[in-house]
Order: sequence, then structure tokens, then C-alpha cells
Amino acid sequence: MSGICASIAAARHGASTALVHDRPAPGGNAGSEIRMHICGADYNGARPDARETGILLEILLENKRRNPNHSFSVFETVLWEKLRFQENLDLYLNTRVTGAETEQMEAGQTGTERRKITHIQAVQMTTEKTFRFLARQFIDATGDGYLAMLAGANLMSGREGRQVFGEPSAPEESDSCTMGNSLLFSAVDTGKPAPFARPFWAEKMDPEKLEARWIGEITSGYWWLELGGDTEDCIADGEEIRDQLLAALYGTWDYIKNSGKYQAENYALDWVGFLPGKRESRRVTGDYVLKEQDLRQGKRFADGVAYGGWPMDMHVIGGLRGQTGEGNRNIYLDDVYTIPYRCLYSRNVENLFLAGRAISVSHMAFGSTRVMGTCSVAGQACGTAAALAVKAGITPREMRAHICLLQQTLLKDDCYIPGVENQDTNDKLRGLHSITCSWEQKDGLCANVTNGVSRRVGQESNCWISGEIGENGEWIAVTLPEPTQIGEIHIKFDPNLTKPIMPSLSHAQRQLQVEGMPHELARDYKVELLSGEQCLWQETVKENGQRFRIHRLPPGIAGDCIRITVTATYGDAFARIFEIRAY
Repeated sequence: MSGICASIAAARHGASTALVHDRPAPGGNAGSEIRMHICGADYNGARPDARETGILLEILLENKRRNPNHSFSVFETVLWEKLRFQENLDLYLNTRVTGAETEQMEAGQTGTERRKITHIQAVQMTTEKTFRFLARQFIDATGDGYLAMLAGANLMSGREGRQVFGEPSAPEESDSCTMGNSLLFSAVDTGKPAPFARPFWAEKMDPEKLEARWIGEITSGYWWLELGGDTEDCIADGEEIRDQLLAALYGTWDYIKNSGKYQAENYALDWVGFLPGKRESRRVTGDYVLKEQDLRQGKRFADGVAYGGWPMDMHVIGGLRGQTGEGNRNIYLDDVYTIPYRCLYSRNVENLFLAGRAISVSHMAFGSTRVMGTCSVAGQACGTAAALAVKAGITPREMRAHICLLQQTLLKDDCYIPGVENQDTNDKLRGLHSITCSWEQKDGLCANVTNGVSRRVGQESNCWISGEIGENGEWIAVTLPEPTQIGEIHIKFDPNLTKPIMPSLSHAQRQLQVEGMPHELARDYKVELLSGEQCLWQETVKENGQRFRIHRLPPGIAGDCIRITVTATYGDAFARIFEIRAY
């Protein structure tokens, strides 16, 4: 998901972009081969108003509209469509990077040896074609830091001891252990007895260890079906770990089916994963390493470009082979934290950006940053930065001098950066207070739509909330001081940033979601540009399915008022708009 968001962002900002992916379909851990739901800062709805926006939300809302039954294959089709038909983006599926060519650069101020990637080689398995990709900027979204490794980047792996970064919850001494790999499964109620005999190669599981884990839901697999990362390397020993996981999975299902404890007589396995979901392997060293203390403090970095909020989710080393008891330890965070831009590029490969779980973080911080929602928003920041760097002809490190431009570009594209508000001088509505509406609630004043923050934060709604929508709808109008040419109108609606909307195997997770589209989202609305009371331009939208909408006007139209009228939502009684911008 990080590579998808990075590549779309880069392409949308004008960079000629290639997404090179070695699987048959996009999605990674969220695709049909692994089927893990997309977790993020909202902690499956436990942290209010924290869900990621930007390209990830755009994808998830489109999927929710078209894929009500949570089919991961249909989700992959939604992802493929977003990539395949994105201008400036070429998609290479079934294509494996096989090598990277670099050239030596002059040592930097620290005397560190520096490199630059000139091109990469790749093979497409389905067509037997070989490719040579030349680019000015490269993004490693492989998860394993594979391109970074090929290019000679400085890497980290294992658990840093407490003395390395001064992290209070780190182990006493450094070691090479990582979190393990997992296989998921799904099961269905057949409506009649479905006997199951344990295959000869399946493991006879230890009931004490299984009972210490959570087996409350027998229709979807368990994250704690996890192995590797202790005596076995999650990359080098991946095939052996996969075989061991299959043995453990079928042994676990044997216990569920035949122990008599789970009322599983009518249930049968419907799908079993064959590609393990990988948690941890290499991490790439950037100009800053995000640490446990940063997360605990909910730190707002001056160069923050993304954010996280999932707990530091530290898994037992060895997974099922580890100690008896729960399979992980969650270190909960009081607030979300920002991810600094300095974590998103290599410190010694001067044209290598980092997206996904291999960004520059400690093992402890990695326990939180590794989840796909967080990886996705960091990926969008990375792709946006790469496109801006290409446009300016500068390196990732040199982009730091333009961090305000990057942050404001991300906010404009509906990303959220805690502590950063709209300061875009090109936004013709920024800071305007001449705002009227048909009705406003006490905690939803119409002035909120230009206050620079496009989601609820704490007790501040930052949203216009109307009165009850009547026959003629509810309207809000922003008046400009003089007639002004308007080329685009940007609107950010409320899709409820607390309730999860991702596809999931888990019925428990599905029950947290509403059926259909988010009830708060505006369904039908009209946008108008006025001069006095004269309507110069208008556009009516029916069955809107997105939070972030851009309306492009014909050239040369100058008006002094923008009015939006919401006539229907997907169930909520009130119209809700977080932000209106004009360019």
C-alpha cells in the first residue's frame, strides 16, 4: 500500500513514474494473497478521528462503494484500476528487481561514503522480458529494504539494546531477533457437519499455548499464527518458515475443530494463505531514526510529513515457539506522533527515498510505524517529495530546505500532519471570515471551513455542521472581498474518521463498520460560483463517494462568492464540511 500511494502521488505531481511490483496483483499484505486488513493510527476505531486520509482514504472509500462483501480480489481490482489508468504512471506487475547500478559520489561533510543509483534491472516473469529502468529518484517500498540493500544503503536489523537510543522499553542488549511471519485463513459455516482430519504433516499443537492466545473468532485467521525471527531469518528462511506455518495453521484448525470447545462442527476451511505476511526484516538508516521516546511524547517534528498512532505492538520473539502467554505486548500511546521527513530517505544513497515498513526507525518505534495505514500516508509523502525533487532537480536531502512546500502540498492533497495548518498562499479563501450559512450548530460553526484544519482534533470539530437537511438542502457560502478568478474549488467532507472502512476477513472487524457508505458523507450537493446573486457557474453531484472533491471551472470566470448546498447525506441528518479552498 505504501508503494501504491507513493507512485500515485508522484505521478499526480507530474513525475513520469514506474511502479515495479513482483506479485501478480497490487496490494501487498492487504491483497488476496495475504488478506490482512489495513490498520493505522485510529487503532481499529479506538482512537477517535485519527484515520488516515489522502490517497489511502480515496481508495478505501471507492472500495467500500464497489465491494460491500469485502472481497480481496475485488479490492485488488480497485487498486489495479487506480494504478493502470493514472496519468504519468506505468505499472509493471510480475516484475522482480534483480540488480541496481550505482556510482560513487564525493563524500559528504561527515566523510560518509555516498552513492547514487543510476538504474535498476528487472525481469518480468510472465513475459520473460528484461527491463532497465533509468530514473532521477528511486523509492524503496519493498518492505524488506531490498533495493536499498542492492544499492549499498546503510541498514539496520534486529533489536537495538537500551543503550543504543536510550529507549526505556528496549531489551537490555542488542540482538538479531525480529518479529515473525504469519499465515491467515478463513472458514465458513457449511450448514452441515464438516469433519476434519489433521494431515500427517500438520503439527499437534500445545493446547496450553493455544488457549493463551485469542480464539474467539473461528471464521478468520489469527495474527499470532507467527513463526520466524529468532533462530530463523524472515527473509533467508522464508520458504521453511512458510512450511512450518502451514503445519501450525492446520494443527490449530484441528484443535479448533476437534477439541469440542468451539462449536465448530459445521465449519470448514474456505481459504488458506500460502504467502506469509512479513512483519520485520531490514530497516534503512536515514538522517534521523525515529525512537520510542518520540512516539511516547506524541512528538510534532518541524519536518513532520506523516503520522502514526498504532501502539508499539511488540510481538513475542519466535511467535508460537516463544513463551507461553499472549503473543504480543502493546505499549499504548496517549496521542498520535509525526514522522519526520528525515526518516524517508537514505543517509548515504543520495537519490533513494524510503516508503513502507523499512523507513528509518528503531525496532521499538517500528512496532507502531509498520502498520499499513501509517505506511500509506508516509508513502504518499515520499512520492510527493520525490516528484517535487525531480521538478526542482535536487536530492531528497536538499528537499529539506523546501519542507514547508512539501507539507502544504500534502495538506492540499488531503493528508493530515498533526500540528501543521493550511498556510497555502495560493488558496484564495485562506483566512477569510466572510462566511454565512443556512444554519450552524454550536460545535460546528461555518467559520471552521477556512480555519486551516480539516478534521476534528480533540474537542475542536473544525467542521461546519448544519441544521437538519430539509427539502431545499443546507448551504454554506464564502464571500471574497472582490471579484476573483477561480479555477478550482476544493471541498473536504466528513466521512467519519473514527469508524473503520477497510476490507477485512474478520467478522468482528466488519461489525465495527457501517453498511454502505459512511452516513456522515455528503451524497448529493451543488457547488456554485456567484457574482452578487448571479450564478456564473454551477455543478451538481449525485451519489458522491469521496471525502475530497476538486471541481474545475472553465478559464476566465471571476466571482465573489462560492456557495455549496448539500441536499442529502448517506444517512446523517446534517450537512458536514471540514474545509473549502479555492485556487
